[in-house]
Amino acid sequence: MQPNQKNGFFSWLKTWLTTVDHKKIAVLYLFGGGLFFLIGGIEAMLIRLQLTAPENHFLTGAAYNQVLTMHGTTMIFFVAMPLIFALLNAVVPLQIGARDVAFPFVNALGFWLFFLGGIILNLSWFLGGAPEAGWTAYAPLSTDLPGRGMDFYVLGLQVAGAGTLAGGINFLVTIINMRAPGMTFMRMPLFTWTAFITSALILFAFPALTVGLFEIFFDRLFGANFFNTANGGNSIIFEHIFWIFGHPEVYILILPSFGVISEVISTFSKKRLFGYHSMVFATILIGFLAFMVWVHHMFTVGLGPIANTIFALATMAIAVPTGIKIFNWIFTMWGGQIRFTTANLYAVGFIPTFVMGGVTGVMLAIPAADFQYQDSYFVVAHFHYVIIGGVVFGLFSGLYYWWPKMFGRFLNETLGKINFWFFFIGFHITFFPQHFLGLMGMPRRYFTYLPGEHLTTLNLISSIGAIGMAIGVIVLVYNVIYSSVKGEKAAGDAWGTGRTLEWSIPSPAPEYNFAQTPLVKGIDTYWKEKMDGNKRVTAAEPLGDIHMPSSSIIPFLMSISLTIASFGFIFSDKDAYRTASLIVAGIGIALMFCCMLTRSIKDDPGFHIHKEEIIETEKGMSK
Repeated sequence: MQPNQKNGFFSWLKTWLTTVDHKKIAVLYLFGGGLFFLIGGIEAMLIRLQLTAPENHFLTGAAYNQVLTMHGTTMIFFVAMPLIFALLNAVVPLQIGARDVAFPFVNALGFWLFFLGGIILNLSWFLGGAPEAGWTAYAPLSTDLPGRGMDFYVLGLQVAGAGTLAGGINFLVTIINMRAPGMTFMRMPLFTWTAFITSALILFAFPALTVGLFEIFFDRLFGANFFNTANGGNSIIFEHIFWIFGHPEVYILILPSFGVISEVISTFSKKRLFGYHSMVFATILIGFLAFMVWVHHMFTVGLGPIANTIFALATMAIAVPTGIKIFNWIFTMWGGQIRFTTANLYAVGFIPTFVMGGVTGVMLAIPAADFQYQDSYFVVAHFHYVIIGGVVFGLFSGLYYWWPKMFGRFLNETLGKINFWFFFIGFHITFFPQHFLGLMGMPRRYFTYLPGEHLTTLNLISSIGAIGMAIGVIVLVYNVIYSSVKGEKAAGDAWGTGRTLEWSIPSPAPEYNFAQTPLVKGIDTYWKEKMDGNKRVTAAEPLGDIHMPSSSIIPFLMSISLTIASFGFIFSDKDAYRTASLIVAGIGIALMFCCMLTRSIKDDPGFHIHKEEIIETEKGMSK
């Protein structure tokens, strides 16, 4: 038995290390993002524990700065982004009637680059100390701080960012080129539309971050002077570079959640989404305006009244298409047959919570007021209302909604509702008081405050709320474990009111997704077919053999080689072993090129799933 068990384990491990199937990669992203979510959540609890009482000495100075920096960096780059890509991988190819993404190999490479980038960053805790310049890494702090923490930050984000950029390009091409016959752009589900605009934003925003990180990298490791003002550099340039990336990044995070809310509210209201076309154009407009508002993060650097006014107006303008979405969701629910599943609770809870974050965003868009709000806990409250109240609520809604499609089992609804109420109430208790802390003058990033500043009570309330959020997350983790063993099995149309193509196939989806490519007849094509009395979506092709891409270990090896190169550069900071470290970096880069060469030369014909196998599989699933 033991040899078979070993072979079984190694076979299982090989499957996950070499897979290029978008559905398995979705699970990998979900696991990776979930792991880092727990790490980032622990860091958040440490921050709240320190701020519970005045003059607390639990976590002070550099240690607090490291935890603060790692919390922000982890949550933005290694939690929100991978969980978004988990949903994109799980859902988008199914919604457009495709059998996989355009570049399955690149899809796998994107995941491994993200995951190993996160490992690089988090190993900093054990190899000399974590970064401590804040998650925005403003120069000259990020270039002048001693130690290796910022080197881990720069190279971890570079590796992960390359994976994100690859993923964005992949989904852009997939949505443009691989839609089923009849799936015109104006018939695409809203989630696919938001994935499309998000991918375009990634394509244009992430290169700015790549450039900024490279410049910090050269300043730190090779003595360049991009941000060294003493030698002619300009540290404010990094702020521009970062926020040219950073504000589109906010919409990269929130747009997929908008798509999720659109799908969930429509499904559980048993109605077509109100104002579909206006929602599409609002999504496009948000993507367009996202690149025109970055200076609202820099109202206080002295750009002058004209620049401040222009970017204030642009920032206020982006509230208009967002408002269109809010009203359309409300009108979709109006008169609908609403079911309050856990997914829909998160979707409905999203609306007022995100509106609150948007209102404070408009307040911050007023330059004269921003001079008072900036760098205070008011900004922290606003940011978390948008990112948790918006992004995380949307992702949790999507997780509960598409979980049966991904795994063939439902998450337990009772546990789900316990998870929602603890998380929802705990969230508001945590972050609503922080608006008032900011207005009372509490600065962000400070690790302590004095007893006589009247900040104690609200900080204590905020920390109590964080405990509620933590309980909600623990319930979610238990729900995942419980449901994977005892969860109710899901049919293809798991919720009974599915409207889009992913609900027309079994749960979980077979390896090839669709036995026959569907013919799309309109918006909400599966719902339309059901209303016409059809049990299956009309096929656009006869049943035949299906060509599938081969698995490959090369994406994993390419990511490992970049990880080796990163550690070589990180440990080249000491003259005593600088040469040896740079040699290690060179070896990593050489291995990367060897993997690329192997991929270019090796013939990969893929394989075919034969017609007879498909018929047997479909029969088995129908039972």
